[in-house]
Amino acid sequence: MNIIHKMYNIIAKIFTYKIIRYGVVGVISTFIHFLVAFSYIYFMNSSVLQSNMIGFLIAYIFSYLMQSKHVFNHKINIERAIKYFIVQLSSLLLSIGFSTIFYTYNSYIKTIIVVGLLPLFTFTIHKLWTFKASKS
Repeated sequence: MNIIHKMYNIIAKIFTYKIIRYGVVGVISTFIHFLVAFSYIYFMNSSVLQSNMIGFLIAYIFSYLMQSKHVFNHKINIERAIKYFIVQLSSLLLSIGFSTIFYTYNSYIKTIIVVGLLPLFTFTIHKLWTFKASKS
């Protein structure tokens, strides 16, 4: 077995874990938000607020579709899309709250708290509520 085939098998095994797929989709969504917002600022001369709102919306749509299909294996529907939005908005508010509560802490520590804990929070809430398996 050659090294490429071994690496492929290792990566395939890693991607069997939902939390890994969730994280990869989150990183791609963040990149999309960043790319769209910067593009709107640069090419459209839009405000930072407007650019980030558009970036968030496009990243949100991508994230919801990918999380639904490739992480939680659910069909797309409006009820789940609303739940997904509520969780994501709650995560943003928690991020702001953490920054306010821990205002005396080092900025790097606050960033680690937000980047480390909030994705685990959102993954857990999505698993238990947004994409909860129906009782059939």
